[in-house]
Amino acid sequence: MKSAYAQYTIRCAEGGTLVDLYENRTEVADKPGLTATSESHSHKAVNSFRIVVQWLFFAWMIVIGIRFGLFINAIESGAAVSLTSRPPGVEGFLPSGALTSFKYLLLTGKIHPVHPAALIIFLTIVIMSLLTKKSFCSWLCPVGTISEAVHKLGRRLFGRNFRIWLWLDLLLRCVKYLLLLLFVVAILLIMSADKVSEFLDAPYWAVSDVKMLHFFTNMSGTTKVILGCFVVLSLFYKMFWCRYLCPYGALLGLTSMLSPFKIRRDAHGCTGCQRCSAVCPSRLEVHHSSTVGSPECTGCLTCVVNCPEKGVLAMKPSFRSRSLSVWAFPAVAIGIFMAGIIAGMVSGHWQTSLTRADYQRLVPIAHTLSH
Repeated sequence: MKSAYAQYTIRCAEGGTLVDLYENRTEVADKPGLTATSESHSHKAVNSFRIVVQWLFFAWMIVIGIRFGLFINAIESGAAVSLTSRPPGVEGFLPSGALTSFKYLLLTGKIHPVHPAALIIFLTIVIMSLLTKKSFCSWLCPVGTISEAVHKLGRRLFGRNFRIWLWLDLLLRCVKYLLLLLFVVAILLIMSADKVSEFLDAPYWAVSDVKMLHFFTNMSGTTKVILGCFVVLSLFYKMFWCRYLCPYGALLGLTSMLSPFKIRRDAHGCTGCQRCSAVCPSRLEVHHSSTVGSPECTGCLTCVVNCPEKGVLAMKPSFRSRSLSVWAFPAVAIGIFMAGIIAGMVSGHWQTSLTRADYQRLVPIAHTLSH
């Protein structure tokens, strides 16, 4: 016998697709005759918690950016002291350099002292994906947070988000993997040990954080147009950058396939309403899968939150047959990130070896440096 929700879905789907129904985010709990359970309240709380975590992390990134801007502004203005110290967290925006530092670690067994936080953050995020899917993308990544906010705005403006043709969608999804391949080949395979050391010891790498800051504060017209295009595309198509172009996400997706945590569906309890698939930001057909192993799954728990049947969908590890609390997965994911950062701080691999005097010497010539 089908649940009240499944019967309601069938009635509403007549004359329209399930995708159209759920793109408009019709909330079943608000419909007559359908009552919300304590479990559904808990699930909604998790979704709200994820949004709060996203924006708190985004705010933290903004604070880091402002602090770094004040630090560099003091250097550029010739001030004797800065109002704030340089925040190491800014190195999280140097992923290609972090990949180079990773190769240096593999070659020497040591963490390079210039911008060590870049490597610590990189390794922490990769470990997150190995253990808890692409949870960084859906719970912490500031780009993912903005992308999600933009596509939600687009849905409000246009009444729905749109979908690219399947053949084009598959083709475009290959782009991020090609970009990842380019970085892997150029850095991990082709770059020699001498070149790695030369790059990490060079003034260019020393001021790469400064050049990154100037990229955001002194954007060229071309950069603004390109970013504007991404914003417009994200209004129409969910997570356009993340889905098609982000090489970092491609790497995390591949490593996440090894994660013990996966969305698992109880086929016996499933009514086939397909709401899980309709609301999935990654467009995965969850209702057809007993286990969602796709590299596109970000662990956002949207499908779990929207499933009307108790215990049918759950994010749980392969070694556990019984369902975990819906709060377990975000607790583990956030805990891993915090543990990684704390480990970097405690081990002495967080603060750069560069001194204020080094920045005073290098910042004035940063625009002339290249790799």
